[in-house]
Amino acid sequence: MKYFFIIYILVAVAVVSFAGFRGHKTEQTPWEIFPDMDRQAKVKYQRASNFFEDGHAMRHPVTGTMPIGFVMPSKPASEGFEKQEYGFTHGTSYYYTGKIGDFYGDGFPKEVTVDTALLKRGQERYNIHCAICHGASGNGKGMVTKYTVVAPTDLTGPGIDDPANPTYRPDGKIYDVITHGWNQMGSYGANVSVEDRWAIVAYVRTLQHAVKNPAPAPAK
Repeated sequence: MKYFFIIYILVAVAVVSFAGFRGHKTEQTPWEIFPDMDRQAKVKYQRASNFFEDGHAMRHPVTGTMPIGFVMPSKPASEGFEKQEYGFTHGTSYYYTGKIGDFYGDGFPKEVTVDTALLKRGQERYNIHCAICHGASGNGKGMVTKYTVVAPTDLTGPGIDDPANPTYRPDGKIYDVITHGWNQMGSYGANVSVEDRWAIVAYVRTLQHAVKNPAPAPAK
């Protein structure tokens, strides 16, 4: 035990001796205990670089890159595509926020027509972005549950589709969660357009209806 304290004191003295001279001017190369990222392998702005063939350090964005909040231009009508909007700050109406005043709204905004085409679009987007966690049927038993401790939300549970339940999620709340994320779920505002978010909300409501009203068994 005696030797331990002796070694401990010697190490402490050595560390203090080295650290105490940090910041003192000297013509010799200083000893560094913590480099503090003083020298970084990076390219500084408005400087040339021999890393790239053209000698430019600053690179152009990859073709197709869009900043968050950018509104995609409309494609030709002949292609059958409409303008899609991504991001978080396009407006303050219910359509963009899921809120009416300070509260989450229920029902779909006037800009959204709930029909078969919307539900099919919602199913497609749901299977791409949501089913991996929440499961194809919305029961919260997607592929991710094999590798996570916190289970994804069961979208068909009473806390999601029963207005009488204290934890009920209105349509606007579900839309907001898709946009901004919630708890372990990340934001999909930059990946799913505003219209597609409402399509997913509509499809989630369809999954809930299917659980409450299962199809009758086929006649034998």
